[in-house]
Amino acid sequence: MKAETFLPDDYRPAEDEPFMNERQLEYFRRKLLDWKAELLDESRHTIEGLQDSTRNIPDITDRASEETDRALELRTRDRQRKLVVKIDAALRRIDEGEYGYCEKTGEPISLKRLDARPIATMTLEAQERHERREKVHRDD
Repeated sequence: MKAETFLPDDYRPAEDEPFMNERQLEYFRRKLLDWKAELLDESRHTIEGLQDSTRNIPDITDRASEETDRALELRTRDRQRKLVVKIDAALRRIDEGEYGYCEKTGEPISLKRLDARPIATMTLEAQERHERREKVHRDD
């Protein structure tokens, strides 16, 4: 097992240090793990809330409102479940030494982009090209 990398609480990856050095990798690993833990905790609360709120509501309007709220909550959790899969993939890329590099071009993804979206797999330019291509094909 690898020794844990020391990381000060106020550490932020900087452009003037080697790209994806041990400190940067540890910073993003912790950021991803914290995000995943937060999402899983929210899911647990949702499940508990859904189990607690199963009750018979006689008023049809109130029942419809509660079912709409429940459906919205479940859709949100489904999006978060997909996000957890992407977080796991990013953690795997860190372990494999591929994190931070564009899957299309192989170029480094900017630290600002990774800080804002740590699950990013493409540079901003590659992502924009991908979305333009996707939009063109979707319109056909």
